[in-house]
Amino acid sequence: MKSRLFLRCLLMLGAVCSLAAAMAAAAAGAYPERPVRLVVPYPPGGSADVLARVLAQTLAQREGINVVVENRPGGGTVIGARYVAAAPADGQTLLLGTVSSHAMMPALNADVGYDPVRDFTPVASLASIPFVLVARPALGVKDVQGLLALARETPGRISYASAGVGTSNHLAGELLDAQAGVRTMHVPYRGSAPALNGLLGDQVDVMFDLVPTAMPHLKTGALVALGSTGAERTSFLPEVPTLREQGLGDYDVTAWFGLFGPAGLAPDVVARWDGAVRAALLDPAVRTQLAGLGVAPDVRSSSEFADFVAQEWARWRGVVSHAGVVAAP
Repeated sequence: MKSRLFLRCLLMLGAVCSLAAAMAAAAAGAYPERPVRLVVPYPPGGSADVLARVLAQTLAQREGINVVVENRPGGGTVIGARYVAAAPADGQTLLLGTVSSHAMMPALNADVGYDPVRDFTPVASLASIPFVLVARPALGVKDVQGLLALARETPGRISYASAGVGTSNHLAGELLDAQAGVRTMHVPYRGSAPALNGLLGDQVDVMFDLVPTAMPHLKTGALVALGSTGAERTSFLPEVPTLREQGLGDYDVTAWFGLFGPAGLAPDVVARWDGAVRAALLDPAVRTQLAGLGVAPDVRSSSEFADFVAQEWARWRGVVSHAGVVAAP
């Protein structure tokens, strides 16, 4: 009697263990089990937010991955980045990080509350948007060499607008000064739109603006394109030479975007997202949609992206140190 009861218990225990194993296997294969939060460290409506929503829609259609975009702006991307750095490394919370969150802001302020390399897992490179150096027509310059000649004749007189201290169009100007050996005057505004309006109103001389927002004014002649800022000419302005072509040998500034998870994200989770994002960015329909927004897809492996992020952080630390830029109070 006792032996039968013992055997029945063993059988029941085996069944329970098998069920538990099956449930665990099912759960492991069902990642993500619930909607993934994609944190955007900017307000709704900007380039990063639009890119996140295009990605979320594409992943839902192609991969069946439910992604909820969550805007957490503030601190020049610092608020959203801190939030994701402190989240559990379970793949349920990701960050749409940028050159600002993972290179410029940490280089500018050592107290951002996170290390852009140590505290994150680079998951996938997404896209980039090039800048173009634009000038007010009355300045009378047509290219970068003309601008630099004028800057050398009148040190500190050529002014350039930015969206604020430490922003990408500010540090693009600092990099130009450092590489060309000139001194220009930085004029910070409270955002990119006011800065562009200041340039259009002849309050400042030049600005590094994102290509999509500059293009309408270039077409009307309200602004003059002096050079694009990427390593190669942008397909959106193929007739405009890069700053590299005009004598600044390694000048390269782009607004890049990528996916990050908290540190310690499991390799299989990284591989799942890396493959899904790569497939999405290679989809002709997605590429056409992004091109309409002035965004260039950037397809590279997660390991290549990790190396790129580390290099960008080191590069912008050098720019900030050389220029003596300090964070706004």
